[in-house]
Parts: sequence; C-alpha cells; structure tokens
Amino acid sequence: MTATAHPNVANSVGLAEFLATAGTLTLAQRKLIVDQALVLLEQNYAHLPLKVAMHAVNPVQRLRVFRARLERQTDATAEPEWQFHHELSSTFHSVRDLHTNYLLPAPFAGKIAFLPFQLERCFTADGTEQYLVARTVAGFTGLDVGAEVTHWNGTPIARAVALNGAVFAGSNTAANLARGLESLTLRPLVIQLPPDEDWVVVTHLAADGTSENVKVDWQVTDNLPPMTDVDSLSPAAAAQGVDLDSDEKARAKKLLHAPEVVTAEAVGGAVAMSAQDVPTTMPGVFRARPVTTPSGTFGHLRIFTFSVDDPDAFLKEFIRLAALLPQNGLIVDVRDNGGGHIFAAEFVLQTMTPRRVEPEPVQFLSTPLNLRICRRHAEDPTGQINLGPWFPSLDSSTETGQAFSCAHTITPVDGANSVGQTYHGPVLLITDARCYSATDIFAAGWADHALGPILGVDDNTGAGGANVWTHGLLSTLLRIPAPGDPETPYQPLPNKANMRVSIRRTLRVGKLAGTPVEDLGVRPTHQHRVTRADLLRGNVDLLNRAGELLAEQPVRRLGVAVDGTTVALDTVNLDRVDVYVDGRPATSLDVADGAHTVALATSGTEVRVEGFADGLLVAARKVTS
Repeated sequence: MTATAHPNVANSVGLAEFLATAGTLTLAQRKLIVDQALVLLEQNYAHLPLKVAMHAVNPVQRLRVFRARLERQTDATAEPEWQFHHELSSTFHSVRDLHTNYLLPAPFAGKIAFLPFQLERCFTADGTEQYLVARTVAGFTGLDVGAEVTHWNGTPIARAVALNGAVFAGSNTAANLARGLESLTLRPLVIQLPPDEDWVVVTHLAADGTSENVKVDWQVTDNLPPMTDVDSLSPAAAAQGVDLDSDEKARAKKLLHAPEVVTAEAVGGAVAMSAQDVPTTMPGVFRARPVTTPSGTFGHLRIFTFSVDDPDAFLKEFIRLAALLPQNGLIVDVRDNGGGHIFAAEFVLQTMTPRRVEPEPVQFLSTPLNLRICRRHAEDPTGQINLGPWFPSLDSSTETGQAFSCAHTITPVDGANSVGQTYHGPVLLITDARCYSATDIFAAGWADHALGPILGVDDNTGAGGANVWTHGLLSTLLRIPAPGDPETPYQPLPNKANMRVSIRRTLRVGKLAGTPVEDLGVRPTHQHRVTRADLLRGNVDLLNRAGELLAEQPVRRLGVAVDGTTVALDTVNLDRVDVYVDGRPATSLDVADGAHTVALATSGTEVRVEGFADGLLVAARKVTS
C-alpha cells in the first residue's frame, strides 16, 4: 500500500491472521443469543406474516429447532463458533429483509474484509454483460481499472455473482445481483460471515485479449465508525430506515477508494472534491456539480447517504447546493444509498414540488410486546420517542383481531412542509437496486408526489420498506420496569453482539396508498443500462440520458420578494399566480413571462405564492418574515 492509502488500509491484516482471534462465545451465551432472536422475530418483526407467505419460510420455527439442538449440546460438544454464526445469519437472511439482521459479536463487529479493488457490471451496445474493475485501492497493482473479469475462482463471473447474491438475499432479483456483486470484494463482518477462502483467483482479459490469472488475498481492517448511534434513546435512532450492509459498505468504500473524503470530513468546513464541484460542508453526504450534456447543462446532486443526526441541517444544505446549480434542470442521484434518517429523506421532497408532501405512514405488528412498548411510550415529555399515535389501535387489537396497528407517519408533517418548494426547474431521480430503506421511502415519495421521471440503472430499487430498531434500542425502551409491568424480555447480549428488526412497516401514499414498500420497491419510469463509458468516464452516458429526459420538460421560474405589502414576482412558463397571506387568499392575477408587482391589502408573517399553467399547480414559493 502507498502512503496515500488510509491508515486503516495500510495496517490491514490477512484473513487467516484475523480469524485466529475469533471464537470466544460459550454455549450459554449462544443460547441467550438465540432466545433473544426468537423474541425479536416472533414478537417485534413487522414483516413476519408477509415473509412467511411470500418466501415460504418459517424463521421462528427454525430458531426453535436450533435452540433445541443447542440444549442437547455441552461445552465440550458444541459446534465451532463459525457454524453457530452461520446458522443464525442464515436464519435472518432467509426472510430476505436487509433491515432484519443478526449482528456478529467481537471481534467481527466494526471490521471489514476486503479485496483491494471493486467490480461493477456494464453492458455493451449489443446487450452483452461485462464485469469491469471500476476502482482500486491506492498502491494495488494486480489489476488495472477497466480490466474485464471473466472468472472468479474458476467460476464464470456472472454465475459467481448470482451464487453470492443467493447467500446475501435481497428482496428481488435486481437486489440479489447487486449485493452479490458487492460482496465478492467487500464484506462488513458485523453482518456478513468472513469469506470461506483466504484468497481468490481472478481471471481477466489482458490487453492482447488473452486470459490472465491474478491471486489476491483477503484483508481485514477496522471500518470507519457509523454516523449515528442507533442504540440510543433518541429521535435519530427511532427514525432509522437504513440497510446496515449498505451503510457499512458505503463507509468502507470511502475508506478504501476515497480517503480524501475522509480527510475532508475530519477537517470540516465547506470543501469541493474536484474543481467543478460546489463546496459542501457534508462531503460524505453530498456531491453537487453542473454537468454538460448534449441536451444542455444541468445540476447533478448526488446523495450518498441519509445517515445524519440532524435532518434540518441536511435539508438546509440540500437547498443551498441546489440553489447554486443550474436552475433549468436537476438530476438527483441516490444510487448506492442505503438510507438513514427517515426525516431527512422525506424533508427534502418538499423542495421540488408545489404540492403538500404527505409522508409515508407506518404500522406496528399487533403483538403483546409491541403493545407494551407503545403503552410505555404513549406519552413522552422528553420529546425523544413518542409512540402515542399507535397505542389505541394496538390496545384494541385483541378485541378487533387487527393484524397491524393503525398507520401514522414517523416524519412530522409540518417538518415535511416547513419550507415548501425551492427548486422550480424540472427534476429527475436516478436509482439502482442498492437503494434501500429511507432511500426506498424517498423514491416512493418521489413517485407518489409525481416530482418527475425516475431513471433506473436497474429495474427496481432494493425494496426495503420499514423503520428499523436495534435490540439495544428495544432494550432501552423497556429498561426501567413500570409499575405492574412484567420484567423486560430483552437481555444484554454478549461480546457486543446485536440484532436489528423491521419494527414498523411503511405504506405508500397517493395512487398506491396502502401498498407496502417491502418486497415491491419502486420501479423506474425509464431504464438505462450502464455502459463501459459510464464506469470509466464518470457516468457520461447515464447523465446524457438524464439530460435528454430533463430537456423534454418545461423550465419554470417563480421568483418572489416581499417588502411590506408589496410582492415582486418573476415568472417563466406560468399563466396565473395566486397569493396567500398567513394562509388566507389575498389576490390572484394572470401573468406572462417577466416581472410583476402585487400590492397587498395587508402584510403578514408568511406569503405563499402558487403558480399555475393551464389550470394545474406547477410552482410554489413561500416567504416568511
């Protein structure tokens, strides 16, 4: 490794050396872990009925059988620890829910196993599938960027990806393949078992078209720390919608392939990662830049993650960056985004639509344990976690037989509409099969509120529709027994082991109101197959296609400035504006392109202007004093 690599990478160790330190769980600790898994899957898991029906699995019975087998063992006859982890991980993976995981204990927690390169799939003009080396770790010379890989340990590469994807199953075929490809070279050991092999043999095409084999060793090192404490009793922890596998891999990719971003985040302040980028105070979250295409120059705003502690700061930075980009079209790119804070994902939707945003509602599974949790937190004077809206329906479910609670939003409706529309040009969303959780919720909200086209490089998103809580957070919620309440069923897990579960399922709004996001995902309105030029030349073909779609839409402008009782307007592609003062109608006038002045009868603290074209609401702006 060269000096430009991150210290964690430079100090990595071989897989065999790392595994020599693993294996310290006693038989009693293993039984405890399985018992706690049963509590979460049987009594907290929101998608259990769906998964049993849709995938013909029975994880609860599987855990009971596993627990009975452990009961017949002694410390002397116990299976090797890796077999225990394999069985428990396999049980959680069987439900095909990337929110619901067994998290391995020390020394696996916080570690990643990696190969010093990353593969991506692309297609030739005739539709032939290829797998190319997309990036390498600094100092690695075994493979060049752009090299085409044909075999993996002797297995044709497409088959190797499919087999690996079946192990780390997603909610649909596209998600399976995307995760199978990622996990060939990168595995967060907190959620994925270590590779079976100490090294891999990669077959690739040389410059002269002949095949060459390269032997590459697996390495293990510390990952970057998470951005949010998901075990804490906090609004951020309770509002999580994140695929931990993707979140861990996103941080690992920064560590391995973008150490300059890690450095920029540590330094703080607004930074630009390239000459054309708009400087941002959140370089690990956003990348904003103008992109020139044959159809025009547009804004490209990449959102790498929604994993933030402060969704209001996230919203403000998104608004600031979008305002500094071209106003004739914005490409919002959420590929590889595994989610994070649901507030952040739903807050940002309002900035690109004149209509009121309706956040997605969520439901608990009706169980006695979920009822206990909601009863305990039906009123929360601290403002941390208030489960009051879900309590009455859960309380009556014993009599009504309802399988789920009533549906209520996690994201505050006022917060989802606090600033209103700030970008008035056409907008387009780019997705892929690695979009998950809060990003699925964001994509669903985009579609349900008809913000603009969705351009997918896969035929679906990852299809993860839930709010996820950890065993640690659930333990905290019932840590202090209430008067008359039985003892908590959650027991401390050994060696920093943990578990996560989909606690509340999310439902669509709009035309698909009531439809679950889980297993269905969000299908794009248009699809683009990634090309070799995309992988090696900064997504050039993908962005050109996005530019074509944006150029087909009208560009509108609604500038508003308020001075006392005078409102100055600047409009493009609008034929009427309605003005409201403090929520009450003030005036309406027909307009053409250009400047206009409106005299109000009275001033107020909030002026909202709505712009129409052919009778349809197409733009809005809110000004507060």
